[in-house]
Amino acid sequence: MKKLAILGSTGSIGHSTLSICESFPDRYQVISLAAGQNLDTAFAQCERWRPRVISLATEELATALSNRLKATGITGIEVVHGTAGTVYAATLPEVDFVVSAIVGVAGLEATYAAVCAGKTIGLANKECLVAAGELIIEAARKHNVALLPIDSEHNAVHQAMRGGKTTEVKRIWLTASGGPFRNTPLVDFEHITPQQALKHPTWVMGQRITIDSATMMNKGFEVIEACRLFDLPPAQVRVTVHPQSTVHSLVEFIDGSILAQISVTDMRLPILYALAYPERVQSDLTFDLATLGHLDFSQPDLVKFPCLRLAYEAAATGGNACIALNAADEIAVAAFLAGDIPFLGIPRTIERVLALTLTSRPSSIVEVLAVDQAARACAREVIAQQATSTRA
Repeated sequence: MKKLAILGSTGSIGHSTLSICESFPDRYQVISLAAGQNLDTAFAQCERWRPRVISLATEELATALSNRLKATGITGIEVVHGTAGTVYAATLPEVDFVVSAIVGVAGLEATYAAVCAGKTIGLANKECLVAAGELIIEAARKHNVALLPIDSEHNAVHQAMRGGKTTEVKRIWLTASGGPFRNTPLVDFEHITPQQALKHPTWVMGQRITIDSATMMNKGFEVIEACRLFDLPPAQVRVTVHPQSTVHSLVEFIDGSILAQISVTDMRLPILYALAYPERVQSDLTFDLATLGHLDFSQPDLVKFPCLRLAYEAAATGGNACIALNAADEIAVAAFLAGDIPFLGIPRTIERVLALTLTSRPSSIVEVLAVDQAARACAREVIAQQATSTRA
């Protein structure tokens, strides 16, 4: 039986992981949870799963949860908080598999600590590898830790690469839905509203990742993540627009063979794959081949979607550029959602921040976080300057 720590237990990946635990109670046991700020959901998860440890974002939330558990008569659950609490939950000695699903760099320190503690990682947080991938990959090799991707695209690549040796891979293809503006003329991009951008054609996701899909920055992050997970240069990681989202990714081998992974658009499948690896277990997640009536593939338009171009440039540079890319994007997306900048203000902000970021490679997680904070401050200044020039 695998004993799990789920970081980001109240989010969509966390809920899907717990659903897998529900379906396979003889295979997976919940040991610890990191639940962020959702107090009601955290309490419900404590009632159902009785973890040994649960971490919340703040001391106030942890106190509130402790009081509620005590009032209900639930005992034996240690409630901790903050980054230190999440690290503690991720590195408990009895935990052997950590699902890293906290959005943004908030889960970075706990994921890195779990790798250094020798835990197998199911990685759903792409920002960890974007911002600190070089350090995490180095630590994983040092501690002989498996990093198993949960993102559907990288999970698909991982599955397809089992069909050949790493040295036989010519390139990998990450599929992209194209988002809601695949067919929108560039002239209309300046007038795109947050409400329009939040209508993803395929997936139901959080706000930031949905906007990142609309700008194709999400696919850019996946390019960087793929380079690091599969030890490939950016030139060997391609993106193809596939609106049906049926083929989750492809691997092309040196003899011309291409292996594609096809499955239902249900995150429980890649989660189950990662949890069960190297086994495969029977599930009810079946795919109807009759739906494969038509498949489209096309090249992404880097003029309409400059965020993807910026991500490739950051991937080639590495180090601080990738940290700044992620940090600036998070600030710019928040500003767009708040109505402070237009849709195309997102790539303009990121490009300016990258131009102002010094090229170097951090040697520790502390340095990564320092660069991240500096890039966020820079992005806020750039956005303020844009607002001033617009008013003028």
